[in-house]
Amino acid sequence: MTSKNYNPEIHHRRSIRLKYYDYNQAGAYFITICVQDKKCLLGKINEGLNHINQYGKIVEEIWNYLPIHFPRIEIDGAVIMPNHFHGIIVINEYQKFGESLNDGLEKGLERSRQFYDKKTFLGSIIAYFKYETTKLINLQRNSPGVKFWQRNYYEHIVRNEDSLNILRNYIIENPLRWEIDVLHPDNLTGVW
Repeated sequence: MTSKNYNPEIHHRRSIRLKYYDYNQAGAYFITICVQDKKCLLGKINEGLNHINQYGKIVEEIWNYLPIHFPRIEIDGAVIMPNHFHGIIVINEYQKFGESLNDGLEKGLERSRQFYDKKTFLGSIIAYFKYETTKLINLQRNSPGVKFWQRNYYEHIVRNEDSLNILRNYIIENPLRWEIDVLHPDNLTGVW
């Protein structure tokens, strides 16, 4: 069954994920998520300094909460840009049998099980992040049900320590390069 809005002749949807890669496995992933229509709703950058607004603070809060909700992960560098978000997620090995989790973590795992069956673990993390931030931002905006993030996300598999350090540096310097960023409103070319 296909949606009435989906026309395969017009909409050439294809996966942007690496074919045959297991996104459930341990590793580090650099992710980029764009605001719907790339609108600058998360803050401003003035003279290379990032000034997040109340919506950007919600994004920051949910990002910092992810390791509590998903105890198998760690968060690394992140930056909230006016119309997109970059972050590094590290997925650790499964917890060994017999190790216990505290009650709060067990509840977090139980709440996230709905995502595990249909998505990869990385996809589950991103879906939860987008859902929670959208819900809280829309509460503040008094706009229930409105899409906040674009469909999908970009991810890069971090393959070694050198690559990880390059991405961490990219995150730190991203506000300094805002004027030339491909996602800056003045530079959008339709590629993203």
